[in-house]
Amino acid sequence: MNLPPAPRLRSLLSAALLTLWVAGCATMPEDLVEPTLVEAACGECLFGMPGKGCDLAVRIAGRPYYVDGIDMDSLGDAHGTEGLCKVVRKAKVTGKFRGGRLVATHFELLPADR
Repeated sequence: MNLPPAPRLRSLLSAALLTLWVAGCATMPEDLVEPTLVEAACGECLFGMPGKGCDLAVRIAGRPYYVDGIDMDSLGDAHGTEGLCKVVRKAKVTGKFRGGRLVATHFELLPADR
């Protein structure tokens, strides 16, 4: 078995990681300047995101993002029958993406579908 020398292997790994990082950045959605319809729910309970509690998240084009700038408790009882830990709801949102999170400047939770 002929393995590449350690410096070459490190160079190849670095290039591969850089490519993945750039590709990941390219998939970041654009800032939501106009009110945009998204799915909203608890990131941990309904979107399967890592965490240790109940935190607000939105899902855009199938990918979830935690939300900063609004407290999930201000949107009603999260554990109630129509709460964000129980039901994925629609919301109209504006904000900017920073560090893989959405910093909301406006968040309007729409009534639950019945």
